[in-house]
Amino acid sequence: MNGFRALFGEAEQRFISAVQGLRGLAALSVVVTHLYAMPYLANLTPPTFPQWAHLSLATGGRGVELFFIISGYLIPASLVRHRVLSQFFRDRALRIMPVFVILHLALFTIGPLVGYKFFPSLDAISYIRVFLSNLFFVPELFGDPVAQQNAWTLTYEWAFYIWFAAVFALVARGWWIAAVPLVLMAIVLAGFFPLLTYFGLGMVMASQRIRLPLGGWVGACLAIIALIAMYYLCEYVTPYAGLVPAAIVFALVLSPGSGFAQLLESRALQFVGKISYSLYLVHPFVLFPLVVIAKRAFAHGVDPWAILGAFALTGAVASILVAAVSYELVEVRLRRVLQRFLAGPPKATIGGPVQEQG
Repeated sequence: MNGFRALFGEAEQRFISAVQGLRGLAALSVVVTHLYAMPYLANLTPPTFPQWAHLSLATGGRGVELFFIISGYLIPASLVRHRVLSQFFRDRALRIMPVFVILHLALFTIGPLVGYKFFPSLDAISYIRVFLSNLFFVPELFGDPVAQQNAWTLTYEWAFYIWFAAVFALVARGWWIAAVPLVLMAIVLAGFFPLLTYFGLGMVMASQRIRLPLGGWVGACLAIIALIAMYYLCEYVTPYAGLVPAAIVFALVLSPGSGFAQLLESRALQFVGKISYSLYLVHPFVLFPLVVIAKRAFAHGVDPWAILGAFALTGAVASILVAAVSYELVEVRLRRVLQRFLAGPPKATIGGPVQEQG
């Protein structure tokens, strides 16, 4: 336990606003990509759309690697802080599941009615199987389609939580030799699933305290160049090639006062970072009906550039607004209700109910 605390304890000793800003930047990059990709896949983009812009916008989905670095940095420290596995997994479930489950139920209720994607081809048995495999984040194990467009990353997240919790439990009990096969298994799997290496990078950044305190425009420009390099390398070469620029980006994020950290601490990125989880999951649901409207406008001869511009502006604003509502109603209020429910009624004593502190 003390060894884990020495390695990862610092990561949650204080709130790092730049990390929250990086979350917002990662979510925005994914949204921007879909603001272009969804009209593109519907054949709505103008034929004169520049190829360089197409190639650049296609890289925005690599924001998921940034999410994985952040998880690798924060989750081990979170588990060390909780100490009890059941409490750790309860808090992780309360963080992830409410938004996901609501969207999951909505999709499997409305999807068949509107003929969304794969639903017309499902019989009753297949519907149940796809519903359950997606609910438990294992659709690929059964060859099923991923229902929520971005939820595939949650499979990686939960796998990382379970793996690190298992290592933590074994080492905490002094069975470190039994943890060695799990570490070796992770190394082998990283050879088949390169995105896993970004969790490892986050763990390295937490345990080694790697920092790059470059202030002003020097730090900001270096981070932007490294971020662009990471996105392009991950998309067009291999995710392994993006590890070095990703490490540079995160070292600047973790350096208080660096030029990049100051950019990430802006009020706008702090707000987007706060609602980033809802924004990441909700925005495809917001954009889908807008694509339907855009198709009808295209069929009536509206200029493709006007359609793309209106779609991007309306989609961005609507996605942020819906995500803000989702954050407040689901991530804050519903989560609070669920926490009280899971905590149960206060224990009664002779002097009255026990009051919790803190």
